[in-house]
Amino acid sequence: MKSSKKNYVLPIAIMFALFFMIAFVTGLQNPFGVIVKNQFGASNFLSQLGNLANFIAYACMGIPAGYILGKIGYRKTALLAIVIGFAGVSITFISGQAASFGIYLCGALVSGFSMCILNTVVNPMLNTLGGGGNKGNQLIQFGGVCNSTAATIVPVLVGYLMGQDEAARTIAKANPALFIAMGIFALAFIVLAVSKIPEPSFEKSGGSEKKKSTDKYSALSFRHFVLGIIAIFVYVGIEVGIPNISNLYMTESLKMDPAIAGSLVGTYWFLMLIGRLVGGAIGAKVSSKAMLSTVSIIGLVLVIAAIFSPESTKVTMPVFRSNISFGMASVPMNVMFLVLCGLCTSVMWGGIFNLAVEGLGKYTAAASGIFMVMVCGGGVLPAIQGFVADTFSFMQSYWIIAAALAYLLFYAIAGSKNVNKNIPVD
Repeated sequence: MKSSKKNYVLPIAIMFALFFMIAFVTGLQNPFGVIVKNQFGASNFLSQLGNLANFIAYACMGIPAGYILGKIGYRKTALLAIVIGFAGVSITFISGQAASFGIYLCGALVSGFSMCILNTVVNPMLNTLGGGGNKGNQLIQFGGVCNSTAATIVPVLVGYLMGQDEAARTIAKANPALFIAMGIFALAFIVLAVSKIPEPSFEKSGGSEKKKSTDKYSALSFRHFVLGIIAIFVYVGIEVGIPNISNLYMTESLKMDPAIAGSLVGTYWFLMLIGRLVGGAIGAKVSSKAMLSTVSIIGLVLVIAAIFSPESTKVTMPVFRSNISFGMASVPMNVMFLVLCGLCTSVMWGGIFNLAVEGLGKYTAAASGIFMVMVCGGGVLPAIQGFVADTFSFMQSYWIIAAALAYLLFYAIAGSKNVNKNIPVD
């Protein structure tokens, strides 16, 4: 057993690298919302369609991804996802050359298929390698650090590439970011192709064992899992909606420079990185339930404070700048409150996933696929927010986020309890 544990160092490192890729490609849709709004004259709702296409792919691919994982294993599934991801980013590049909104949406959708498959691989893999429970949550939190690192870089990088000239804010101007994404995919494919990673669940089933048709239970038979997939739906909407809509709010309503707005959005993701580092450090000692309930309460307070704070009230806060350094910037107090939410959203994913799949046993692989379906909330909630912003105002749209945080608090306190322990899971 000791030697097998030593072999887990490489697969864990690979899963961390895949976490980075997921955030880098997904994060492109945040600044691209500002770009397509300028380039194609889109409304707040239409500007979120690329993000919606990216996440709606999860609804289409989640269950098939779980099936693919069960049939061909972790390594081959990850390689397939990388190829699809490279194709998706390439289509986005072509959309810039063709100046086509339709091709851009196609690229976002294909990229979303890749991100869904990768998420289906990395989350159960890290949870398994950590042995589930607090240790499994701890590994997912550290993987989230890699995720947040990429998410921090993307809006700052693209904001810098856009520059001061509004007419020059086009998809084609963001090509360097797309080339970086293609390079990451190509490198990851090569490394993973020559590496060996353990296939815990796959090895147990032999990769070919058919499910018994007489099994009357499934992952959906567990109440805490059903409530958990709803929780992940609203959580991803929270995580994406806060920075996406705030970016539009800052550039349109407050008339801020895209580079400054991108720096503030980057700061949000940087705070997620810090939160995940802390979460990973204490994850083995603090339960997922305690962690999720605490950050849900704090996040709810911050969002409500942002809604009621006048934008005329300014504060000075440190921001993560395009030259990879920190500087002070004067920003509206409500923007500061929204940026600080990054500390709260940081540990939510790992906590929810850990609580939702706890005690599922043989149903975990299928559960992971269903779990990924609900990640489409990251596209649905921001689109709803964009519609509310068009109809009322940017800040009023954050009541959607407040309601979602209230649900997460309920799930942490009561909904996450496994009340179906009588179901056999071996």
